[in-house]
Amino acid sequence: MKKIFAIRGALQCENNEDDIKKQVAIMYDDILSQNNITESGIVSLQFSVTGDIDAANPAAALRKSGRAENIALFAVQEAHTKGGLPRVIRCMLHCYMDENASPRHVYRNGAEVLRPDRASPGAAH
Repeated sequence: MKKIFAIRGALQCENNEDDIKKQVAIMYDDILSQNNITESGIVSLQFSVTGDIDAANPAAALRKSGRAENIALFAVQEAHTKGGLPRVIRCMLHCYMDENASPRHVYRNGAEVLRPDRASPGAAH
């Protein structure tokens, strides 16, 4: 039996279109591979970005990388938090998995400090 899970991800990147596209694609691929899911099992994917990321929309960047073409994507700017980690893109992917699955969250490229308790071993690149 399947149920819906929410899988988290976060990364740090440079504020340029190429790095945003590259880092978002790597995080997305890591989430799929580490959780053994395919795009057909994804319900939706939401992104948030810190205010210093404005060179590209991560949802559009993911589509430009040839991924998630038939998935509902959404992106918002995060609320500013004093002392927050800069240059961060976060995501929450909703997908169907076996009901006894243990989701593996992906925090990479400096964002592991946000949730070391949730980051999967070996998730950083």
